[in-house]
Amino acid sequence: MKRTSQAGLVLALTIVLAMVALAPLAEAQAGTKTLVGFVFDRAEKPLPNAIVYIKNTKTLTVKTFIADGEASYRFHALSPNVDYEVWAEYQGSKSDTKTLSSFDSRPNARINLKVNTK
Repeated sequence: MKRTSQAGLVLALTIVLAMVALAPLAEAQAGTKTLVGFVFDRAEKPLPNAIVYIKNTKTLTVKTFIADGEASYRFHALSPNVDYEVWAEYQGSKSDTKTLSSFDSRPNARINLKVNTK
């Protein structure tokens, strides 16, 4: 019976240690934002393959996403405590820059971008 008690104690300790180790990961994912949207031209025509940029205004890091076949884009795991600037480019033309504010508490925000095509 002593072996069973020791095995149970080791198992319980292993589970507790795993939970402690994984807690920061779960907390980081739980507090993040996602930004989605579509890219259009001035006539509201979707622009697949447009390049969408997102800039973290705190670190100045810029990430990109190539819009899919429906002209949609997605940025996930964004910090809720940072403002982001987002814009799109398509064949040398650019959209206006929009801001995703840290005061926007929605976990899933949507910003559609309109490229000023020539």
